[in-house]
Amino acid sequence: MINLAVIELKDIIKYFIKITMLIAVIVGLTKYFSGFKTKLNIDKSSFLACLDTVIPSIRSVNKKAEESTKAKIEPLKMVLSVELGMIDSIEKSISENTNNETNNETNSIIEENNTQNEVIKEAETDLKTEVLENNVPEKYTVEYNGVKIRNETDNIKLTEEMLLPNVNINTKNILIYHTHTCESYTPTENYQYEASGNFRTKDINYSVARVGTELTKYLQYYGYNVIHDTTIYDSSYSQSYDRSLKGVAKLLEENEDTDILFDIHRDAIGDSSYAPTVKIGDEEVAQMMFVIGSNGGGSEHDNWNENLKLAIKIQEKANEMYPGLFKPIILRDSRYNQQLANGASIIEVGATGNTMEQCLASMKYLSKVLSEVLA
Repeated sequence: MINLAVIELKDIIKYFIKITMLIAVIVGLTKYFSGFKTKLNIDKSSFLACLDTVIPSIRSVNKKAEESTKAKIEPLKMVLSVELGMIDSIEKSISENTNNETNNETNSIIEENNTQNEVIKEAETDLKTEVLENNVPEKYTVEYNGVKIRNETDNIKLTEEMLLPNVNINTKNILIYHTHTCESYTPTENYQYEASGNFRTKDINYSVARVGTELTKYLQYYGYNVIHDTTIYDSSYSQSYDRSLKGVAKLLEENEDTDILFDIHRDAIGDSSYAPTVKIGDEEVAQMMFVIGSNGGGSEHDNWNENLKLAIKIQEKANEMYPGLFKPIILRDSRYNQQLANGASIIEVGATGNTMEQCLASMKYLSKVLSEVLA
């Protein structure tokens, strides 16, 4: 706030006006009486002497008024100078802060864009692919066009017609969720987490939910409409499928025309040394595996074969682009909530021995495969 001293110039101005009027009257009278010297017999020298006396007095008054005004104005100028200096300083500070904030915002945008550019980087094709050795042998019962399937059902006999990947579903809308949300991997320097069990954590930034987030980003990059449900359905492991059933059913009610459901898990094999890995180019990537449910257990599940066909179609393309990215498909009697859609499946990404880095890398290649299959 600027404090101004009040200068009372009103009286000085009034006085100055009176003096001016007096001078005007005197000058007028002088001219008037100069024409009538004989009548009035006025002594000119005496009159001029009078003016000489009055005018110096006016000068003196004016000088005093000027000095008084100057005396009052000088402190005001000093106050104004200080205040203006403060204002300049404040404006400069505001300007610098604004520029800093703008620069920070710009840097944040650049960093965000750079991060996005690093994360959303399409997987290369025509790379050498090699499945690294692990301590779990590969098993399968049926093979279709290079896609291996392990049929673990009791009563379903797979025919060629059942394996023909002629699917007709809406491929633009995708729902990703995690029935076993807390499943996690071998900790690394960049992915240390607070465990809530054996290779489990409730922190979704370090569990299999983080893998789902990575897949979501890539699929959105390729133009798909993706919903990623990170609800923790396995805070207690029992009845986790009942809880995810309710959650996913509600999401499907709210998002019609969604046929593709990916329930992303981690392989449940308890051996911490088991780390199914494929090397693509110079990058080590966690292997994946489709698990498809059926009506083999007696529960109603009329669309299980459609789910299987989509998994076969995806794995066909994966074998063409990155051989070994997927392990053999497993077909089981349980439904795994896959009765909810015609394109539902479990995708197990890596195992306890894999790292988060390897699992995140696998999403880059999976999304590339999906962009070719679902186009």
